[in-house]
Amino acid sequence: MRQLPLGVRLKDAAVFETYFAGPNVGAVAHLRSLSDGSGTGGVWLWGPAGSGKTHLLQAACRATDESGRAAVYLPLEALAEHGAAPFDGWGDRDLVAVDDLDAIAGQPALERALFRLYNDLHEQGGHLLVTSLAAPAEVSVELADLRSRLAAGATYRLRRLDDEACVEALRMRAAHRGLDLPPETARFLMRRLPRDMASLCGWLERLDHASLAAQRRLTVPFVRGVLGEAGET
Repeated sequence: MRQLPLGVRLKDAAVFETYFAGPNVGAVAHLRSLSDGSGTGGVWLWGPAGSGKTHLLQAACRATDESGRAAVYLPLEALAEHGAAPFDGWGDRDLVAVDDLDAIAGQPALERALFRLYNDLHEQGGHLLVTSLAAPAEVSVELADLRSRLAAGATYRLRRLDDEACVEALRMRAAHRGLDLPPETARFLMRRLPRDMASLCGWLERLDHASLAAQRRLTVPFVRGVLGEAGET
């Protein structure tokens, strides 16, 4: 990946192969097509925290880079304090992923900076991806031209996975790490831990280290012991 702004880094696990699409298969397919150069247009993803918006943006950036093209990931919640500077100089990229549009909505200078970036990308044939918590019609972007340009692309509502889909997603993430996570252990984790994927995957990393150190499989008794030592049971 080419250098990202202000120390921003992609998560190693944020790839398409570790995202369990479930009801969001259409959004994933579209992002894959943009990443490999076969797709067209921009994309606006929206949905609640934990639905995988950030994961998919970072996966799209990584896949774009691996295809020999150029991408950049801009997390606006982290970058908004730096003013308009983080938007500059990315118009020649094949794909720009702008996370958390909500963070700059209603800030005229930052909206104008994003609009300039959109226009630069459009002239060069690049793709702009954006995310928000709220539906596009509910995001308080005040610059009418920016709102209309962003809304003209494909829009996908990302939905959280149900419990059984979360079990499959967790097992898929474990397999990507080379771990065998039995279904009953995954369900045990779902009962004992917060059900958002960020928390579950964070614990999966801890269990990976504990399993390696103890040379134990991820059985329910072993996992119960690890959680108990951490005060989670």
